[in-house]
Amino acid sequence: MKPVELIKLPIKNEMELFEKKFKDSMLSKVPLLNRITYYIVRRKGKQMRPMFVFLVAKMVSDGGFDERTYRGASVVELIHTATLVHDDVVDDSNRRRGFFSLNALWKNKIAVLVGDFLLSKGLLLSIDNEDFDLLKLISIAVREMSEGELLQIEKARKLDITEDVYFDIIRQKTATLIAACCGIGAASVGASQDTIQQMRKFGEYIGIAFQIKDDLFDYTDDKIGKPTGIDIKEQKMTLPLIHTLNTCTYREKSWLINSIKKHNKDQKRVKEVIAFVKANGGIEYTTTKMYDYKNRALTILENYPESPYKSSLITMIDYVVERKI
Repeated sequence: MKPVELIKLPIKNEMELFEKKFKDSMLSKVPLLNRITYYIVRRKGKQMRPMFVFLVAKMVSDGGFDERTYRGASVVELIHTATLVHDDVVDDSNRRRGFFSLNALWKNKIAVLVGDFLLSKGLLLSIDNEDFDLLKLISIAVREMSEGELLQIEKARKLDITEDVYFDIIRQKTATLIAACCGIGAASVGASQDTIQQMRKFGEYIGIAFQIKDDLFDYTDDKIGKPTGIDIKEQKMTLPLIHTLNTCTYREKSWLINSIKKHNKDQKRVKEVIAFVKANGGIEYTTTKMYDYKNRALTILENYPESPYKSSLITMIDYVVERKI
């Protein structure tokens, strides 16, 4: 059985019902919108974020559940999908999960409007049901995701990202949404504020480990669907590179910066940068950091009794750091 199927086992029924409720939450009176949202639903990803909502909700409530949990999972998925649609427009990307992106099929104007529609649907789902605590958690995530993207753009121009700034960026860009999923899962079943904050921190640690793993893919030789060296070509300063810049000589640092600024489209030079980062311990250092965040997440789970939901979350953490794509 694949890891994702194994993770889903204790919440299989909830995930099946969620899919129906999620489709219903996207319905509109505009036929074009319905055609586009149908296209989105048919090309869904692994749905890890709703899985976090359900597993955390059940773990902290000893298997309990609430209709609010479905709404929380739907809000998360609506907001997440909206951000992906907008990201593809910003990045001028024509592919998403192996399929054409919305902007490739329907152009930027429609894609932006669809993203806005999904965002408003998520907000209204919470407001109409007076789930204001869930709305606050997801709104914090949306604000931080926007700030993280802008911080990365600002820093990328100067290539002056320190390790602290790097962690700020990935916490805001990636980890904050997974933190919101876990916080919403706990809040949806009436958990205490302490538990909600603990689960948010748990999600944040997993999210950071997830992004570090993504950054390591840039230096792998495996066929993973993401071309090797793409971050370097896009002048993204990730942890393997940041660590190498901090530990190499002044002359080597000048060569690296020059390579990223002026030769980032030169395939031979990009391969040389990758080889230099590997030779100077950038991969080992980054991998150690990733496992550190994995262990922080596991430590939080030690506070909860054994259950199928806790076991699935542990499997999820392992999957995040061991996945091949």
